[in-house]
Amino acid sequence: MASKPRKWVILIPILAGIAAVVVMKQNKLTPVQATIQETPKLVRSIAVPQLDVIPKASGFGTVRPSRSWEAVAQVKGKIVEKNARLRKGAILEAGTQLLKIDPTDYQLAIAQTEADIQAAEAQLLELQAKERNTRASLRIEQEALTLGEKELERKRSLIGKGGISRSDLDTQERTLLAQQQSVQTQKNSLNLIPSERSLLEAQLARYQVQLQTAHRNLAHSEINLPFTGRISEVNVEQDQYVREGEILTIADDLQSAEVEVQIPIERMSDLFYSGQTIDVLGSNQQDLANRLDISAGVHLEEGALSASWQARFARMSDTLDTKTRTVGVIVEVDNPYDQVQPGIRPPLVKGLFVEVLLAGKPRLDSLVIPRSALHDDKVYLINQDNRLEIRPVKISLTQPEYLVVSEGLSAGDRIVSSDLIPAIEGMLLQPIDDPESLEQLKQSAISGEI
Repeated sequence: MASKPRKWVILIPILAGIAAVVVMKQNKLTPVQATIQETPKLVRSIAVPQLDVIPKASGFGTVRPSRSWEAVAQVKGKIVEKNARLRKGAILEAGTQLLKIDPTDYQLAIAQTEADIQAAEAQLLELQAKERNTRASLRIEQEALTLGEKELERKRSLIGKGGISRSDLDTQERTLLAQQQSVQTQKNSLNLIPSERSLLEAQLARYQVQLQTAHRNLAHSEINLPFTGRISEVNVEQDQYVREGEILTIADDLQSAEVEVQIPIERMSDLFYSGQTIDVLGSNQQDLANRLDISAGVHLEEGALSASWQARFARMSDTLDTKTRTVGVIVEVDNPYDQVQPGIRPPLVKGLFVEVLLAGKPRLDSLVIPRSALHDDKVYLINQDNRLEIRPVKISLTQPEYLVVSEGLSAGDRIVSSDLIPAIEGMLLQPIDDPESLEQLKQSAISGEI
């Protein structure tokens, strides 16, 4: 009888819970459906500017002199004089005598040849006198021949009358023949004179050439610097015997220096862009550079040293690097040793590793965008509803900092200048003007400083 009250105690809480659930279900509220709102994506934007851009290209190369001179021995002999300043690295003025080869042999050759010339000239004078004498003798012999002929005719007229004997007539005929032989001898002598004169004149001409050669060899015994230059190599010493063809010293011209750099082909095509046909073979390099309107500059950054030099486009190299697909461009710098400031601005000496900047002809009214704004040949455009439009574009000029768009955009279009991840067509954007990026874009595109 005592266990029945315990079962009712257990059922009481269960019944109370069921009753509470029933009451709560009867008093529940109908749920309110909330409206879903789109959250805009915050991005930086710029308006596409229309600018006159200047295409550029750059490369690195080593400075070398535009001209080097090798003093090659053109005559042989012993070095009898050597300039005390002829040392590697020395800067010498134009016309400075560097070396002198013993001139004795060449001076003797001049004296001997001059004597030969005098002898040949004397022989010519002698021949002229001989010609005059022979002509005078010929006139006398011809007169004697005329008299002999008259005498022979007279005797022939007398032979039939018994005035002279036959032997007298024969004697006169023999005398006439001897006189004719004498006249012919004089004529033969005169006929030989032109050939003798030609032979002497040829000998005289040969001696004169030998004299010029001897003077030339004598001049080559002195080796002078043809321009103001810096000695880069010395291969000879005092009293050393040198032979023809030996390189005695090498000097570098200080009037100009040049740098060759390798530029990618596509970058060079941007610089050489021209709407006109150019006759490459019919134009020299300087005229070609002027027509292409290419400017150049050389910059040095070496530790604390920083310097720049105005340069000019000189020529293209003769080869194309098939591995790197680059072409060689050579620029020249005039007076590389001017305006030197020790410790601040060094001279543009041989061997310096420098950067060369090239600038081409301006392209007018170009639509410019940052390189970071291009995504697989597409740009992120912000339409009038501040929604994203992904639009394909065509690029006509590629530069390290910017791109020139030829198709797909108009001036003033607003593009996204910051990273946008993910980029979904039609997504809502909240653009913020980016004046710093726009100003940097303009400076990189229109700056003509190189």
